[in-house]
Amino acid sequence: MYDYVVIGAGIVGSFIARELSKYNLKALVLEKENDVANVQTLANSAILHSGHNPEPNSLKTKLCLLGNKLYEEVEDELCIPLLRTGAYVVAHNNDEEQKLLDLVETTKANHVTEYELLDYAEACKTEPNLAKSITKVLSLPTTKVTYPWEAAFACMENAIVNGVEFKKNSEVTNITKSKEGFVVTVNKLDNYHTKYVINATGVNTDDIAAMVEKHVSFKIKPRHGEYYVLDKRVKGFVNHVLYPLPTDLGKGVLLTPQIHGNILVGPDSKWVDDKYRTNNTPAGLEYVKTNAKHLAENVPFHQIIRSFAGIRATSDQDDFIIEESKEAKGFYHLAGIDSPGLTAAPAIAKYLVEDIMHVQDKYSINKEFNPIRFKNKEFGSLDYEQQLEFIKKDPLHGNIICKCENITEREVLDAINGPLGSNTIKGVKKRCRAGAGLCQGGYCEEKVYKLIVRETKATPLDVCYDGAKSNMFVSETKVK
Repeated sequence: MYDYVVIGAGIVGSFIARELSKYNLKALVLEKENDVANVQTLANSAILHSGHNPEPNSLKTKLCLLGNKLYEEVEDELCIPLLRTGAYVVAHNNDEEQKLLDLVETTKANHVTEYELLDYAEACKTEPNLAKSITKVLSLPTTKVTYPWEAAFACMENAIVNGVEFKKNSEVTNITKSKEGFVVTVNKLDNYHTKYVINATGVNTDDIAAMVEKHVSFKIKPRHGEYYVLDKRVKGFVNHVLYPLPTDLGKGVLLTPQIHGNILVGPDSKWVDDKYRTNNTPAGLEYVKTNAKHLAENVPFHQIIRSFAGIRATSDQDDFIIEESKEAKGFYHLAGIDSPGLTAAPAIAKYLVEDIMHVQDKYSINKEFNPIRFKNKEFGSLDYEQQLEFIKKDPLHGNIICKCENITEREVLDAINGPLGSNTIKGVKKRCRAGAGLCQGGYCEEKVYKLIVRETKATPLDVCYDGAKSNMFVSETKVK
């Protein structure tokens, strides 16, 4: 019997798992995908917002502000990277300037204390590539960028080290109420008994809720967004996150500097019916290109190395839904966690655990809880002398697997064998960036593949690119 079963291992589910591990209880995280952070957390802008945009007095505002601050703590505890970019929201004419002033009033009402209005000349001192049509800028210095996959991995690794169980490829197919709590059925086969259930399944929260409720009080309305990734050679083209003025469809097409020097361009925003639609479209990508030109001059689209798309789990309500089910006591909803969900994630976990579920009143503190997740510095970020020291301590650092990102054999092995290690090509890429550079795996994918075979003792036909059935090869062609 588990005390808590968390369904979903995105950024929110991962932070919840870590928060639960601070108590003496038995918790299990179930994820239907083949990895942590493989859906909404995988495909977003990576921005930790200042809190300037949500409606005043909403959960989104409260938890965004707190989450932004909490990342400062977990940066040190979990080795989560933060890039302190600040942000500029831009206006192009008198009408937009008035809307910018309205946004300043929302910023004040939301108790964002650090902001400043700049004219074009002032803004260009730090952003010389701003579009010449821009007339005024709202500066938001507390805006940051993180590495969402790394943040989720760090939380889940720390939770596992502190006693939480994690199972991937575990799709919840049924939930029934029992005398003691709930029976959660996975893959139509395995049953897990638990006192409480936490539904953090993103686009599937209404589907999971329907397993225990006759009348689900919310509906997920998926929004599809498309992005370009620019190569890290563009580092410095923009230094701030650049926003247009927000609309009903979200914050708009952005230019967002990334932790490793890349720049993300996007997303667009379209309502779709398919919760699993993650394909790019010519129209969506062209929309992104066109609108990015309103933010900066001569956006270096010739440096595109990849495009991708993702789904945001918007609900038919205007705010985060974080509450206990009215029909099934002990079942908790976390629905409509779209932007600023990444920012709010650590605060959402605390709010759920302490203010909604009152775990501290039911379970004692885990005195063995270790908040620290150690990670070596990235080899490619070191200077020459430091790299020599790394190689001296571990010669496997002397074998470069990914030339674009300077990823060593030791880093790939750590990605495969760590507490939350992966046996897939994309899983290794997400953990150590082997394959994330200019050639997108053209040079190193074969090397990573062979290391996975060697370390996991899998047959060559068993290795997958990402999902459990995405085998790299289906048969041998050169046999005796």
